[in-house]
Order: sequence, then C-alpha cells, then structure tokens
Amino acid sequence: MSLLFNTTTTTLRLSRSLASSSSSKSHLFLRRSAFPGGYRSSCSFRARAVLSFRTQSTSAMGDAPDAGMDAVQRRLMFEDECILVDENDNVVGHESKYNCHLWEKIQNEHMLHRAFSVFLFNTKYELLLQQRSATKVTFPLVWTNTCCSHPLYRESELIEENCLGVRNAAQRKLLDELGIPAEDVPVDQFIPLGRILYKAPSDGKWGEHELDYLLFIVRDVNVNPNPDEVAAVKYVNREQLKELLRKADAGEEGLKLSPWFRLVVDNFLFKWWDHVEKQSLKEAADMKAIHKLT
Repeated sequence: MSLLFNTTTTTLRLSRSLASSSSSKSHLFLRRSAFPGGYRSSCSFRARAVLSFRTQSTSAMGDAPDAGMDAVQRRLMFEDECILVDENDNVVGHESKYNCHLWEKIQNEHMLHRAFSVFLFNTKYELLLQQRSATKVTFPLVWTNTCCSHPLYRESELIEENCLGVRNAAQRKLLDELGIPAEDVPVDQFIPLGRILYKAPSDGKWGEHELDYLLFIVRDVNVNPNPDEVAAVKYVNREQLKELLRKADAGEEGLKLSPWFRLVVDNFLFKWWDHVEKQSLKEAADMKAIHKLT
C-alpha cells in the first residue's frame, strides 16, 4: 500500500517584505572576496526595487512581471540567485530564478543553470514522490520525484568537492518543501549518481534549461509537506510507478509528470532501483559524464 499525504493551499504564508529584510540579506549577499570578480552585491536590492516600481505602475493593467504569482513564489523568483553554468558544468555567473526560467531567455540567450533532483527511498525501497503545488510558476500540479530545485549562488552551495554544494542545497530544500529535518537526511548520505542536461517548456512564458544532479538517498524520514510548495506526496513501489506512467501516457485522471522525472525514469531509474535494493548504489555512480537528454 502506498502512503498518501494531502496538503491544502487555503492559507498561504505571508511573504517577507521585498523592499527590506536584513535576515534575507545575510544569506543573499556573499562576501566580495569569496569569488573572482566579486559578487553583484546590489542585485537583490535592484530586483526588489524594480519589482516594487513595476507592480505599482502597472498593477491596474495587470501586466506586472510577477502578475499571477502568489507572495511566496514571487519572493523566491526575485530573491533566489541560481548558478549559471556552461554545458561542461563550469560556473559562468549567476542570475535570478525569474530570469533563468523565462523561456525567451532560455531560447535566445541559452541560459543554463545548475539544478538537482532528489530520489528518496524508504527502507522498504519505495520511492517518495511529490505533486507540485498549484501555485508553482513552472509545472504546477505535475507529479515528480521527491524534491527538485537549485543550489543557489552562495558559499555553502558552490562547493564543488564531492558535490557538497549540491548536497547542502538538497538538504535545505527537503526541509523547505517537505518538512524533512536535516538530521533525517545527513548530507553525507546523499549519493550523486549522475548528471543530465535537458531543456523543457512549461508554457508559453516559462521553462527549464538545467544541468541536473541526480541524488539518491535511502532513509526513513518524517514528512510534513509545505503547502506553498507541495500539493501531495506518496510512496510508490516499482509496480505502482509503472501504473502511474501508464495513466500519464493515457491521459487518465489529468495526471502529468515533470519532464525531468520522465527522462530519468526512461533512461536510468529502474536499473538504479536494482542497486537501491542491493544496497550497491555507489557502484552505479558516474559523475564524469553529462547526459544530454531530450
């Protein structure tokens, strides 16, 4: 039997003010000495100022850059700075989550950012899936793997050695999205198995172009989903996942899967599931290759 948790979005948490927040600045602004060329220390302030001006001046017309976003997604889109990389995963800069997901910029400027996808199994070797919240800007209400997000352009998440920066980000987002405490998912328990590069439109305005780290972990965890991020979660075994794939392919129940999850399922997941059950995941790891998938 799969275990299903439903969450509601009837009440959304109020966002922190975009105009000023000393607590957010403490982790958004990095020391200039930490990176060659320095950090664009005023970027978040400028984004908030532009957002405030545009919202005030265009709200009557409904064409503000954040029109339709709820407060939480707006904050994340304009404050989070993603890591820009080239197709060999070399860091080339940073940009707001908003700009990184604009399909026009992806197509015209070939903007590529670093991401991660967590596949968390319990000790019965069932995979935890989530359905993305209806308020998500990209791919709302689609089913996907346990957690999918981005390491941010900050010191702790730029560490290249043993993929530590990406693993730090994964631990952070499992708490943010699913309420999984850090002690339930120690960073040294994430096993990076591979990297994929893919591009996928979400709608006419938004999309993804990611170099995605695939992180596997086997742990029994406490789950308390955040309704701002997650609509529902459930554990599935192999056969239940195959039935989910069948329904998605047949268009039954309006069920949709995220494009990155489907790429991993079609190319890697079931053979890696064997290693999960045999407790031999490290034998399957290949972090040298970057698989370009379509």
